[in-house]
Amino acid sequence: MSSTLRMISMYLLFLCCLSPCAADLCNWSGSGLAPEANSRTVQQVRLRCTEGSVEWVYPGQALRVVLEPNLSSARHTTVCIKPFRSFNGASVYIERAGELDLLMTDGGRPEQVFCFPADGPQKPAIFLLANPQRDISQRAVGFRYELLGNRTTAPNLGQSVLQGDCHPCNDTELLLAICSSDFVVRGSIRNVSHNAERQTSLVEVSEGRVYRQRSGVFERLTGTIGAPGSSSSWHGHIHTLLQCHVKPGGGEFLFTGTEHFGEAWLGCAPRYKDFMSLYQSAWAAHQNPCEFPLD
Repeated sequence: MSSTLRMISMYLLFLCCLSPCAADLCNWSGSGLAPEANSRTVQQVRLRCTEGSVEWVYPGQALRVVLEPNLSSARHTTVCIKPFRSFNGASVYIERAGELDLLMTDGGRPEQVFCFPADGPQKPAIFLLANPQRDISQRAVGFRYELLGNRTTAPNLGQSVLQGDCHPCNDTELLLAICSSDFVVRGSIRNVSHNAERQTSLVEVSEGRVYRQRSGVFERLTGTIGAPGSSSSWHGHIHTLLQCHVKPGGGEFLFTGTEHFGEAWLGCAPRYKDFMSLYQSAWAAHQNPCEFPLD
């Protein structure tokens, strides 16, 4: 780290003891041109949720974002941030023990997710340093953030992101997946498309049933009201790693996984009939970790 950044890092530690910090529940938006922004070198923000967003228009000097969720953070061991597509005007650093590690600069790959460990006695902090430019009219920086537990199914979109896994789930993992996953969806694979730049595949799921989802990733499609044979079904998309070589296949599957930044990421995905056979055997032996609808 350069001597300039080292001085900034030392200044941050001193400033945090003397200057009040703006606080909000989950999200923050502000301007580098605000009067309070000019009164000191570094603006400070403390956010109290496990997920939210930060938007900083006309960035000037620096912004320090500290994540302090109200809930117990013992299980939140990783922080992931996803810059806005329009990110322009600042570099992003991660603050660790008074040191600043560069995470990304302008011109990075759009929609890339960056993750870093949040272990240690200090709260995780994200430091944005405005790039010196004369014209600030088109500059705005922002990102969404998530505090995650120790999951192995987080998206693998870059070197800074958690490593994913493509191994088939065993029986124990399948039974636990329906209890702990962010989404549990039954459906058919309509199409699979691949993105070589992001190293991901996108699985289109249709004609299914949603047993659980954390957000609105899967939407209900309703037929024309009053039309003969009109019906409704669920439709959505699930991301997975390109290296998993997912291909279209006939029949019904039970898709499970996690949700990150409004996107579904694939975990276990057995054929539905195979899962039902496994679940019924576990239910008869009183070894099912949670209840699942038998229909």
